[in-house]
Amino acid sequence: MDEREIRLLADKLRNDEISVDTFVRSLKSLPFRDLGEVKLDTHRALRGAFPEIVYCPGKSPEQLIRIAETIAELPGKVLFSRMSKEQYDLVSPTIPDLEYLPLPRMGRLWPDREPVTKGLVLVTTGGSSDVPVAEEAAVTAETMGCEVRRLFDVGIAGLHRLIAHMDVLFDADAVVAVAGMDGALPGVVAGIASCPVVAVPTSVGYGVAMNGIGPLITMLNSCALGVSVVNIDNGLGAGYTAALIASRRSSTQPEGV
Repeated sequence: MDEREIRLLADKLRNDEISVDTFVRSLKSLPFRDLGEVKLDTHRALRGAFPEIVYCPGKSPEQLIRIAETIAELPGKVLFSRMSKEQYDLVSPTIPDLEYLPLPRMGRLWPDREPVTKGLVLVTTGGSSDVPVAEEAAVTAETMGCEVRRLFDVGIAGLHRLIAHMDVLFDADAVVAVAGMDGALPGVVAGIASCPVVAVPTSVGYGVAMNGIGPLITMLNSCALGVSVVNIDNGLGAGYTAALIASRRSSTQPEGV
């Protein structure tokens, strides 16, 4: 439940469209639901930019079912991250409107898709092997209300592929740059773009890439300024951060800029 939904409930109560009991029952979900070993945060959207995000690995089928049953009672958006198809099949009967996105391995409940109002996030990758992580970032930013454009397989082994899309680099309010191997893409993007760059090292690469340690070190040592780095393969964290940046930048820019 977010601030907009609480205001709608209050308006309905004021207009006698719902009873006091219904209003109180709706607010009982604040600030969290205690499901035993799981504490489902239903107050998150009031504090931040997004409601609950459920990390699926390590959760038992029973835990996921209890979470799904609670989510089905609540309004608003929810993301399930790192969700397997088997886990989706388990909870989808309880949440019929839940969609499954196989590439980023995400489940998404988005009942009232609001218009895009929160800026432009550009998601780039060094190679096509980085796309699953990039899609996790893209879906997250998109669900947070941003316009998302994708520019994949534009790594520095063929820099002309990136240079051919200078216009969108200049238009973006935030860029997510996802790369494995040597991890050089974010530094190059930051040298061109005029907005913050969120760098995501991936566990793609040979030998001394060390499952993402190599590109992580490269990104942390970027010569270009304006690069912030998230954890290895953390597309969700990158998309969330980029969406926050884009929404602030777009809200403070004069119209037409």
